[in-house]
Amino acid sequence: MTEPCSRFSPYCATRPPLPAGILDYDYSINNPIPYDGSVFKSEIQWTKPVASWTAGQPVTIKFRPGGAAHSGGHCQFAISYDNGKTAAVVHEVMKHCFFNGPSNSNVADVLEYTFDLPADIPASSNAQFIWIWNNAIGNRELYTGIADITIANSGGSKSYTGKSAIYPNHEGYGSIPEFNGNYNTGLSLFENAPNVVVSPGDSAAPPPVPEYSSSAVESKTVAPPAESKTVTPPAESKTVAPPVGHTPTSQSSAEPTFEVTATGPPAESTVEVTATKHLTDSVYTSSAPTAAPTSSACTHGALQCISGNAGFQESPPLLAGRALSASRLPRMPSSAAGLKLPL
Repeated sequence: MTEPCSRFSPYCATRPPLPAGILDYDYSINNPIPYDGSVFKSEIQWTKPVASWTAGQPVTIKFRPGGAAHSGGHCQFAISYDNGKTAAVVHEVMKHCFFNGPSNSNVADVLEYTFDLPADIPASSNAQFIWIWNNAIGNRELYTGIADITIANSGGSKSYTGKSAIYPNHEGYGSIPEFNGNYNTGLSLFENAPNVVVSPGDSAAPPPVPEYSSSAVESKTVAPPAESKTVTPPAESKTVAPPVGHTPTSQSSAEPTFEVTATGPPAESTVEVTATKHLTDSVYTSSAPTAAPTSSACTHGALQCISGNAGFQESPPLLAGRALSASRLPRMPSSAAGLKLPL
């Protein structure tokens, strides 16, 4: 169907720009519809209507020459206001669609149909015209086309009641056998189709459909980066006095900390640090320890006296004076010297 132009057909004399997300025209538009899935090639609308019709006035439907005509068959022409979910038939060509009578030819004799739109078809700026064809010979197939149109009606009609469009040879609609010369084949399906009411509803003013452009760059609002903040380093750990009556004799299971002093500018690849281990729960100082060391060697296992014989500390101090690579420590500003880092 080239007039009105089926969605994304490359064969129409004039056609709107493609909508966003549709990268090319449908060059397989003459192929039959798959048995399952949508009964239309596309459920996405043109960026603008391709025809403007008036209720009660004649309209002409045109088809592209050169396609296989399959000896005719049954054609329906319908109007929808909900993108094809419901469609009311406004014209039919049964038995010999594309021909003037019975034929064994695969080349169409008729490529145009003119008929009057019903006078009570409602006005809408967002209506769809639908063509449906079931072929007479060949594989059991279904062909459809859908075009976006506007309809004018000064009579104020709000709805239209007509026979429902049906889609034989598609899932859920049954199949019409090959005619084999009997052009009455399948007519009862169309004759017994129920009536349906179609109405514009909220479709009279559809939202605009963006046009597609391969060079278009979508503009976006970018949030400003989060405000940087100065993080206060944790408070320096302090030596804790032991409880009254307790003399430290062993290392606690508490996690040790290291006092790290960074030297050199932070941009250098290696930072030299001096680390002195403090056992925060096992090394205590007190002005009056309850039990001072008495050994002349002033040792207790692996521990040595601290100044004033006030307690014990590990010997030698772990990591004392050892240089560490910057790859094991995060870079830090010089103002972070003296931070306590967990091991």
